[in-house]
Amino acid sequence: MKIKEVSAKFNIPADTLRYWERVGAIPPVNRNAAGYRDYDDEDIDWITFAKCMREAGMSIEYIITLFKQGNATLQTRKDLLHEQLDTIAQRLHEIQQTYDLIKDKADHYEAHVEGYRGKLLR
Repeated sequence: MKIKEVSAKFNIPADTLRYWERVGAIPPVNRNAAGYRDYDDEDIDWITFAKCMREAGMSIEYIITLFKQGNATLQTRKDLLHEQLDTIAQRLHEIQQTYDLIKDKADHYEAHVEGYRGKLLR
């Protein structure tokens, strides 16, 4: 895949993809005969992982550190993923509480609006 296709697929600016490669957040991408980046399935996997970690709140510097340390960081990566899961679970819980509160308020207003309309129609 060309960078434009990858950029569209992940909704990530091409400049971000180039940056991630330049700073080592993802491995160097193979180039075709003309010198253009040619993303393969392994590159897509790395981008998927990096994007996921960024969306989970991990700094790009930490992702770079893990990548550069290679297999020596397998346990660290595992632990980090579990920490991220815990963080996301907490965020999901907070979002669910917010959803429930807003839903209760919306239902409350819905009941009042329906009651008010009933009075107007009499």
